[in-house]
Amino acid sequence: MSLKLFRSTGYHSILEVGEARLAPHPAWAVAGVATWVGLADNIWLWRALAGVGASPLKALLAGLGIFGAVGLFLSLLCWRRTFKPMAAFCLLAGALFAGGIWVQGVELQAAFGGGGLASLLPPWTSLMRWQVPTCLVVLGGVPVLVLWNGTWRRLPAAEQLEANAWAASGYALLGVIGFFTMARLPA
Repeated sequence: MSLKLFRSTGYHSILEVGEARLAPHPAWAVAGVATWVGLADNIWLWRALAGVGASPLKALLAGLGIFGAVGLFLSLLCWRRTFKPMAAFCLLAGALFAGGIWVQGVELQAAFGGGGLASLLPPWTSLMRWQVPTCLVVLGGVPVLVLWNGTWRRLPAAEQLEANAWAASGYALLGVIGFFTMARLPA
């Protein structure tokens, strides 16, 4: 007869050694959300690729600027408790703006010419048609579900602060390059 010091239940611990290394770095989540909002929600790019609207280069530069702006916003808020709600907000806001741009036919020049963000929102009457709810579900709801069901590595506070600072400066640079270059291109 042997003496058992610990009883095994057959279940493994949630906090196994090295588990933190298995989850992806939170910077990948920021990059994924910013890429989704900058490319998938960029109705001007899809119109330009279809041959309607602005040039594809201007639409791509607008997407780069949006990518940088969303990445900067999320890098500043990429903390344990704030990241997922703010990323969900960015995804749903991007989907709402995409629906408004699609339904109203807002051109790229008009959007950045001083109309403001309120001109990009869809009118409330368009919420009853199929375009805006489809954008909200496909471009906003599905990525939010993927984001909330994902697990991300938890970093110590000093390491998270350093990663956030580097990412914020990089995204700010990309946003400025995108918007500045787009503004300098001829119409």
